[in-house]
Amino acid sequence: QQRDKLKQYQKRINVNLERERTLARHLLKEGKKEKAMLLLKKKRYQEQLLDKTENQISNLERMVQDIEFTQIEMKVIEGLKVGNECLNKMHQVMSIEEVERIIGETQDAVEYQRQIDELLAGSLTEEDEDAILEELNAITQEQMELPEVPSEPLPEKIPGRLPL
Repeated sequence: QQRDKLKQYQKRINVNLERERTLARHLLKEGKKEKAMLLLKKKRYQEQLLDKTENQISNLERMVQDIEFTQIEMKVIEGLKVGNECLNKMHQVMSIEEVERIIGETQDAVEYQRQIDELLAGSLTEEDEDAILEELNAITQEQMELPEVPSEPLPEKIPGRLPL
């Protein structure tokens, strides 16, 4: 609000400056040099006020920007605070002992599965192994078979005609 009031004040001073400059010219034409000089002094004083007003506006705008940035910082800090509280609650729910217990159970389950895999792999007989190898070779041969090549010669190209 203060910034807007200062800008309105600037506009008023600018209008007064133009009016006094015109009036000083008019007084000079009429030969009233002292009155023109007095108006120019008043104009000069108002120009200085205008400069001070410009500085005040700059200070106010800088202050507004600082306030807005501080508000953003406060929101970030509030977000960090909420995130930290959430993280602490999660840590309370899951303790290190609980994590170690889960990891241990997982390792036990993996070891158990490995033992089952070893037992199953060892239960195959020599005949089963041979049958598996034969089936693998048959699949490989099927994939390796190539299509037959045509035995007929290709037609010759006739210049100036497009192939069909």
